Amino acid sequence: MKIRTRFAPSPTGYMHIGNLRTALYEYLIAKANGGDFILRIEDTDQKRYVEGATDIIYATLKRVGMNWDEGPDIGGNYGPYIQSERRNIYAEYAHKLVELGGAHYCFCSKEDADEQKDEEQNIKFQDPCKHLSLEEAKARVAAGEPYVIRQTINKTGKSKYHDEVYGDIEIDYDELDEGVLLKSDGLPTYNFANVIDDHLMEITHVVRGNEYISSTPKYNLIYEDFGWEHPHYVHVPPVMKDAQHKLSKRNGDASFQDLVAKGYLPEAIINYIALLGWNPGNDQEIFSLDELKKIFSVERLNKSPAIFDITKLTWMNGCYIRALPLEEFHKLAMPYYKECLSRKADEEFLSKVLQPRVEVLGDIPNQIDFIEQVKDFSNDLYFNKKMKSDVEVAKKTLAEAKNVLVEADVWTNEALFEKLKALAETLGVKNGQILYPLRIALSGKETTPGGATEIAVILGKEETINRINQALARL
Repeated sequence: MKIRTRFAPSPTGYMHIGNLRTALYEYLIAKANGGDFILRIEDTDQKRYVEGATDIIYATLKRVGMNWDEGPDIGGNYGPYIQSERRNIYAEYAHKLVELGGAHYCFCSKEDADEQKDEEQNIKFQDPCKHLSLEEAKARVAAGEPYVIRQTINKTGKSKYHDEVYGDIEIDYDELDEGVLLKSDGLPTYNFANVIDDHLMEITHVVRGNEYISSTPKYNLIYEDFGWEHPHYVHVPPVMKDAQHKLSKRNGDASFQDLVAKGYLPEAIINYIALLGWNPGNDQEIFSLDELKKIFSVERLNKSPAIFDITKLTWMNGCYIRALPLEEFHKLAMPYYKECLSRKADEEFLSKVLQPRVEVLGDIPNQIDFIEQVKDFSNDLYFNKKMKSDVEVAKKTLAEAKNVLVEADVWTNEALFEKLKALAETLGVKNGQILYPLRIALSGKETTPGGATEIAVILGKEETINRINQALARL
């Protein structure tokens, strides 16, 4: 049997991290077993539909390398792959289910149903229409009376099914409500559409949040009524913001697009979310998507919720940035340079200096703001006990360093460092007593991505001498 999984998002906005993790697990289950990954758009909830959201889904999956084998844009043998284009299919099967006794026509208003229900006391809607004869119900439908189709649940005892993560699960049939399957506008609810689509598209494994564990028996009843086999279920715990709160796009938590905009690399994001609920069985933490496809297994999925740790993601993102070819990092950094730099600087050398020291691309402007101009700073910055530097040391060594740098005819990091190292020997001082004050004078900052001579190369000779003169004037 060929493994077939599906990612079936609703086009309601940006890609939530939890949804992307579901897509990733669906993708890995398929690809680790030589199967197919299907993209299906569940757009039956028109109230939540956001224009352009489907394009965001396409763009996100492509950007992280999760290419689908079938879907709305590329077709396949099981289409259409957009639910709103399958309306007639759902209607056909809903009416068939009524004939089979697995559903019934309901003519009650939504207000009547809501008035009777009380979720806090677990009081469910007792549909009087359930007791109508099929002939009478059909006659009312034929007469044009508005209706919905509700599931009929007559079973007693316990529903039993197996989940690949949580094991064998039992739920009392008494706990299930006879929910709407086909709405009065002819569109299906999620509870019905996902069953019909998964069967007709021959989906073998369904990955979804563990909040659906309790409603899965309702889906299984539909499978049973039609005489179909249900797929393998893989329910996964939520991604948490902290110990008490789920990560949620409705609460403004970061989406995939938000993280990318902040300067996180898509490859790092995918690597990190793979580990939010799955472990490889060893200490390795850095995985490419191709590596994940080779080693991923459902057996190593966890039951416990995973907390989204932005610090851990930031660390991992830094690993990915440092592993990039310099040319690729420079290409990624250029938009940030253009955003915050208007004066001339050696940008290629800047990238070489910056790459080992950047964890998130969005931090670049703050790290290099001194290149544009030196902000006012206190001369107290020159004091550093470890470097044996203070204001008096700075006055002396900056003046001497300026004289050496003015005469420099080779303006490279190596050449400048050797000249200033030789100056320190001549003056009988530590290297740091020259280099530390020089770095402060050129940047006005306590911490910088690079040392004094690296900054001098980035700024160029003229700007370096100008800044030393300004620093001496302040001293």
